[in-house]
Amino acid sequence: MILAHETVGAGLPVAFVHGFTQTRGSWAPLLAVPLSVEATLIDAPGHGRSVDGARSLPQCGDDIAETMRTGVLVGYSMGARMALHAALAHPAKVTGLVLISGTAGIEDAGERQSRRAADDALADRIEEIGTDAFIDEWLANPMFSGLSPAMAMRDERLRNSPRGLADSLRHAGTGTQEDLWPRLSGLSVPTLVITGAHDAKFTGIGERMHKAIAGSTHAQVEGAGHTVHLEATAGTARILLDWLLRRQR
Repeated sequence: MILAHETVGAGLPVAFVHGFTQTRGSWAPLLAVPLSVEATLIDAPGHGRSVDGARSLPQCGDDIAETMRTGVLVGYSMGARMALHAALAHPAKVTGLVLISGTAGIEDAGERQSRRAADDALADRIEEIGTDAFIDEWLANPMFSGLSPAMAMRDERLRNSPRGLADSLRHAGTGTQEDLWPRLSGLSVPTLVITGAHDAKFTGIGERMHKAIAGSTHAQVEGAGHTVHLEATAGTARILLDWLLRRQR
Protein backbone atom coordinates (compact mmCIF):
# COMPACT_ATOMS: atom_id res chain seq x y z
CA MET A 1 0.00 0.00 0.00
CA ILE A 2 1.42 3.38 -0.97
CA LEU A 3 1.30 5.75 2.00
CA ALA A 4 0.59 9.48 1.98
CA HIS A 5 3.84 11.31 1.34
CA GLU A 6 5.52 14.33 -0.18
CA THR A 7 8.93 14.79 -1.73
CA VAL A 8 11.03 17.93 -1.26
CA GLY A 9 14.55 18.94 -2.25
CA ALA A 10 17.06 17.37 -4.62
CA GLY A 11 19.99 15.04 -4.17
CA LEU A 12 20.47 11.61 -2.62
CA PRO A 13 17.07 9.90 -2.12
CA VAL A 14 16.30 9.71 1.60
CA ALA A 15 12.92 8.68 3.06
CA PHE A 16 11.81 9.72 6.55
CA VAL A 17 9.28 8.03 8.87
CA HIS A 18 8.16 9.83 12.04
CA GLY A 19 7.26 8.66 15.54
CA PHE A 20 3.94 7.88 17.22
CA THR A 21 1.45 10.83 17.25
CA GLN A 22 3.60 12.79 14.79
CA THR A 23 3.15 13.30 11.04
CA ARG A 24 5.48 13.77 8.11
CA GLY A 25 5.51 17.49 9.00
CA SER A 26 7.53 16.72 12.12
CA TRP A 27 10.71 16.53 10.01
CA ALA A 28 10.49 20.20 9.01
CA PRO A 29 13.03 21.49 11.59
CA LEU A 30 15.62 18.89 10.55
CA LEU A 31 15.12 19.60 6.85
CA ALA A 32 15.52 23.33 7.49
CA VAL A 33 19.21 22.47 7.86
CA PRO A 34 20.59 22.00 4.31
CA LEU A 35 21.13 18.27 3.80
CA SER A 36 21.23 18.24 -0.03
CA VAL A 37 18.87 15.28 -0.23
CA GLU A 38 15.67 14.41 -2.05
CA ALA A 39 13.54 13.87 1.04
CA THR A 40 10.44 11.70 0.85
CA LEU A 41 8.40 12.44 3.98
CA ILE A 42 6.00 9.61 4.77
CA ASP A 43 2.87 9.60 6.95
CA ALA A 44 3.03 6.28 8.84
CA PRO A 45 -0.12 4.13 8.84
CA GLY A 46 -2.76 5.66 11.11
CA HIS A 47 -1.09 9.08 11.02
CA GLY A 48 -1.63 12.22 8.98
CA ARG A 49 -3.23 11.33 5.67
CA SER A 50 -2.35 7.62 5.88
CA VAL A 51 -5.63 6.95 7.61
CA ASP A 52 -5.51 3.13 7.72
CA GLY A 53 -3.74 2.29 10.96
CA ALA A 54 -4.73 -1.38 10.99
CA ARG A 55 -1.36 -2.46 9.57
CA SER A 56 1.06 -4.82 11.31
CA LEU A 57 4.72 -3.87 11.57
CA PRO A 58 5.70 -6.18 8.68
CA GLN A 59 2.92 -4.60 6.61
CA CYS A 60 4.13 -1.13 7.61
CA GLY A 61 7.62 -2.09 6.44
CA ASP A 62 6.21 -3.27 3.11
CA ASP A 63 4.15 -0.07 2.76
CA ILE A 64 7.19 2.11 3.41
CA ALA A 65 9.31 0.17 0.91
CA GLU A 66 6.57 0.55 -1.69
CA THR A 67 6.26 4.28 -1.04
CA MET A 68 9.94 5.29 -0.98
CA ARG A 69 12.48 5.48 -3.77
CA THR A 70 15.46 3.16 -3.57
CA GLY A 71 17.81 4.84 -1.13
CA VAL A 72 18.38 5.65 2.53
CA LEU A 73 15.58 5.21 5.07
CA VAL A 74 15.46 7.25 8.30
CA GLY A 75 13.06 6.33 11.11
CA TYR A 76 12.47 7.82 14.55
CA SER A 77 11.11 5.74 17.48
CA MET A 78 7.98 4.05 16.08
CA GLY A 79 9.26 4.97 12.63
CA ALA A 80 12.60 3.33 13.44
CA ARG A 81 10.84 0.06 14.27
CA MET A 82 8.96 0.26 10.98
CA ALA A 83 12.15 1.17 9.11
CA LEU A 84 13.96 -1.81 10.58
CA HIS A 85 11.23 -4.12 9.27
CA ALA A 86 11.47 -2.46 5.85
CA ALA A 87 15.26 -2.89 5.71
CA LEU A 88 15.16 -6.53 6.76
CA ALA A 89 12.44 -7.41 4.23
CA HIS A 90 13.58 -5.18 1.35
CA PRO A 91 17.40 -4.91 1.33
CA ALA A 92 17.44 -4.02 -2.37
CA LYS A 93 15.17 -1.01 -1.75
CA VAL A 94 16.71 0.22 1.51
CA THR A 95 20.37 0.90 0.68
CA GLY A 96 21.12 2.70 3.95
CA LEU A 97 19.35 2.76 7.31
CA VAL A 98 19.23 5.40 10.06
CA LEU A 99 17.56 4.40 13.34
CA ILE A 100 16.83 7.26 15.74
CA SER A 101 15.81 6.18 19.25
CA GLY A 102 14.72 2.77 17.98
CA THR A 103 14.60 -0.79 19.27
CA ALA A 104 14.71 -4.31 17.86
CA GLY A 105 11.86 -5.38 20.14
CA ILE A 106 11.17 -6.92 23.54
CA GLU A 107 12.89 -10.27 23.90
CA ASP A 108 10.95 -11.75 26.81
CA ALA A 109 7.58 -13.15 25.68
CA GLY A 110 5.89 -12.30 28.98
CA GLU A 111 7.12 -8.71 28.91
CA ARG A 112 6.06 -8.44 25.30
CA GLN A 113 2.54 -9.62 26.16
CA SER A 114 2.34 -7.16 29.06
CA ARG A 115 3.38 -4.34 26.77
CA ARG A 116 0.78 -5.36 24.22
CA ALA A 117 -1.93 -5.25 26.90
CA ALA A 118 -0.70 -1.80 27.93
CA ASP A 119 -0.72 -0.62 24.31
CA ASP A 120 -4.28 -1.92 23.88
CA ALA A 121 -5.39 -0.10 27.04
CA LEU A 122 -3.77 3.10 25.80
CA ALA A 123 -5.56 2.69 22.46
CA ASP A 124 -8.85 2.46 24.34
CA ARG A 125 -7.89 5.62 26.24
CA ILE A 126 -7.27 7.53 23.01
CA GLU A 127 -10.70 6.62 21.66
CA GLU A 128 -12.28 7.52 25.00
CA ILE A 129 -10.82 11.03 25.42
CA GLY A 130 -10.00 12.05 21.84
CA THR A 131 -6.85 13.30 20.15
CA ASP A 132 -6.73 16.75 21.78
CA ALA A 133 -6.70 15.51 25.37
CA PHE A 134 -4.53 12.51 24.60
CA ILE A 135 -1.78 14.57 22.95
CA ASP A 136 -1.51 16.63 26.13
CA GLU A 137 -1.21 13.45 28.19
CA TRP A 138 1.31 11.98 25.76
CA LEU A 139 3.56 15.04 25.70
CA ALA A 140 3.51 15.14 29.52
CA ASN A 141 5.46 11.85 29.48
CA PRO A 142 8.94 12.40 31.04
CA MET A 143 10.42 10.99 27.83
CA PHE A 144 9.51 14.24 26.11
CA SER A 145 10.59 16.63 28.86
CA GLY A 146 13.38 17.97 26.64
CA LEU A 147 10.96 19.23 24.00
CA SER A 148 10.15 22.93 23.91
CA PRO A 149 6.50 23.82 23.16
CA ALA A 150 7.53 24.88 19.66
CA MET A 151 9.40 21.67 18.91
CA ALA A 152 6.62 19.53 20.40
CA MET A 153 4.58 20.67 17.38
CA ARG A 154 1.28 20.00 19.14
CA ASP A 155 -0.88 21.44 16.36
CA GLU A 156 0.73 19.08 13.86
CA ARG A 157 -0.03 16.10 16.10
CA LEU A 158 -3.69 17.17 16.30
CA ARG A 159 -4.04 16.28 12.62
CA ASN A 160 -4.20 12.64 13.71
CA SER A 161 -7.52 10.95 14.45
CA PRO A 162 -8.30 8.92 17.58
CA ARG A 163 -9.10 5.89 15.44
CA GLY A 164 -5.87 6.12 13.46
CA LEU A 165 -3.69 6.43 16.56
CA ALA A 166 -5.55 3.68 18.40
CA ASP A 167 -5.29 1.30 15.44
CA SER A 168 -1.58 2.07 15.11
CA LEU A 169 -1.01 1.07 18.74
CA ARG A 170 -3.10 -2.09 18.48
CA HIS A 171 -1.49 -3.32 15.27
CA ALA A 172 2.04 -1.84 15.29
CA GLY A 173 2.80 -0.97 18.91
CA THR A 174 5.97 -2.19 20.59
CA GLY A 175 4.01 -5.06 22.14
CA THR A 176 3.18 -6.43 18.68
CA GLN A 177 6.77 -6.39 17.46
CA GLU A 178 8.47 -9.74 17.13
CA ASP A 179 11.90 -10.07 18.69
CA LEU A 180 14.19 -8.92 15.87
CA TRP A 181 17.43 -9.07 17.87
CA PRO A 182 18.47 -12.44 16.39
CA ARG A 183 18.07 -11.02 12.88
CA LEU A 184 20.27 -7.95 13.31
CA SER A 185 23.43 -9.86 12.45
CA GLY A 186 21.95 -10.51 9.00
CA LEU A 187 21.30 -6.83 8.30
CA SER A 188 23.59 -6.05 5.40
CA VAL A 189 22.86 -2.38 4.68
CA PRO A 190 25.04 0.43 6.10
CA THR A 191 23.37 1.51 9.34
CA LEU A 192 23.59 4.59 11.57
CA VAL A 193 22.10 4.42 15.06
CA ILE A 194 21.39 7.80 16.72
CA THR A 195 20.40 8.28 20.35
CA GLY A 196 20.22 11.19 22.77
CA ALA A 197 22.83 11.20 25.52
CA HIS A 198 20.14 12.04 28.09
CA ASP A 199 18.03 9.03 27.05
CA ALA A 200 19.80 6.30 29.02
CA LYS A 201 17.37 3.53 28.09
CA PHE A 202 17.54 3.98 24.33
CA THR A 203 21.23 4.82 24.35
CA GLY A 204 21.81 1.41 25.92
CA ILE A 205 19.56 -0.21 23.33
CA GLY A 206 21.29 1.72 20.58
CA GLU A 207 24.75 0.61 21.68
CA ARG A 208 23.58 -2.99 21.73
CA MET A 209 22.05 -2.68 18.25
CA HIS A 210 25.28 -1.14 16.99
CA LYS A 211 27.28 -4.09 18.30
CA ALA A 212 24.87 -6.54 16.67
CA ILE A 213 24.85 -4.86 13.22
CA ALA A 214 28.14 -5.37 11.42
CA GLY A 215 29.77 -2.17 10.20
CA SER A 216 27.20 0.10 11.86
CA THR A 217 27.85 3.42 13.58
CA HIS A 218 26.36 4.62 16.87
CA ALA A 219 26.27 8.37 17.46
CA GLN A 220 25.14 9.93 20.73
CA VAL A 221 23.83 13.48 20.54
CA GLU A 222 24.78 15.60 23.54
CA GLY A 223 22.09 17.69 25.18
CA ALA A 224 19.24 15.57 23.80
CA GLY A 225 16.80 13.01 25.11
CA HIS A 226 14.49 10.68 23.20
CA THR A 227 13.31 13.11 20.51
CA VAL A 228 16.86 13.71 19.35
CA HIS A 229 16.19 15.43 16.03
CA LEU A 230 13.90 18.02 17.62
CA GLU A 231 15.79 18.60 20.87
CA ALA A 232 19.20 18.96 19.18
CA THR A 233 18.37 19.55 15.54
CA ALA A 234 21.69 21.02 14.42
CA GLY A 235 23.73 18.27 16.06
CA THR A 236 21.54 15.53 14.61
CA ALA A 237 21.66 17.08 11.14
CA ARG A 238 25.46 17.30 11.31
CA ILE A 239 25.78 13.62 12.25
CA LEU A 240 23.33 12.56 9.53
CA LEU A 241 24.99 14.71 6.87
CA ASP A 242 28.49 13.47 7.73
CA TRP A 243 27.31 9.86 7.52
CA LEU A 244 25.55 10.43 4.19
CA LEU A 245 28.63 12.12 2.74
CA ARG A 246 30.88 9.24 3.82
CA ARG A 247 28.54 6.79 2.06
CA GLN A 248 28.92 8.71 -1.22
CA ARG A 249 32.73 8.65 -1.25
